[in-house]
Amino acid sequence: MRDPNEKPDAAAVRQDVAESFVAARLAARALPDYPGPLPETLAEAYARQDAAIALWPDEIAGWKVGGVPDAWAARLGEPRLLGPIFRRHLWHARGDAVMPLPIIPDGFAAVEAEYVFVLGADVPPRRTEWTPEQALEVVAELRVGIELAGSPLATINELGPAVVVSDFGNNAGLLVGPPIADWRARPLASLTCEMRVGNRMVGRGGAASVPGGPVAALSFALGCCARRVRSLRAGDVISTGASTGIHPVHIREEARATFAGIAQLCCCAVRATPVEPGRTP
Repeated sequence: MRDPNEKPDAAAVRQDVAESFVAARLAARALPDYPGPLPETLAEAYARQDAAIALWPDEIAGWKVGGVPDAWAARLGEPRLLGPIFRRHLWHARGDAVMPLPIIPDGFAAVEAEYVFVLGADVPPRRTEWTPEQALEVVAELRVGIELAGSPLATINELGPAVVVSDFGNNAGLLVGPPIADWRARPLASLTCEMRVGNRMVGRGGAASVPGGPVAALSFALGCCARRVRSLRAGDVISTGASTGIHPVHIREEARATFAGIAQLCCCAVRATPVEPGRTP
């Protein structure tokens, strides 16, 4: 029997936490509590994320960038965080069709209006620092989108950014809309959007609402992936952060993100279903 005063082996804890989150996501089952001791550093949080990525039966198609509140940033040493977006949870808008977004009952679920870069070239794997100008050189398009922030753990955001990182950055998918014409020439202030959930206006903002703008988020993502030895390829997406806020949704609620002069994206929260063993999500 383990001595109760003995510190648990970090690798074993990392694997246990990863297995718990992945099993819960695949079973579409909520977790009542964080499945282990909370990660104290971003390094440990990303190590748990990496362990979960290795267990998830799908490939990475891009990354979401999230903001870290100032008080946490001072403690953790980073103003942003990163989470994977998987291929089968990267959806493409089809005209005015309402896209179903699967959420885990009693877990966490929210929608976020996003500006999404599509990479046009493979990214140099060893460059860990990027200026905005360098980052834009590898971009093909800027599109609009809705991130589905989701986790089996309802309290994930309350427990802090390291916990968010450890469970795929609290990402459950990304709905990608059309490209923005002439986006390189447009001032940030001209890219505005609003979000409605049901009949309620829940947030207004735009590209300028993302701290430093979407390109700052892109630069962070490129550098963070390089430091983690995560390759980025042409066609990968980088979702740059909530531009109107984080808006909780419940099963059967519809959400509409209107990007002025560009597009309106519509989605509806539906109950996630378990993934059968041996099948992909």
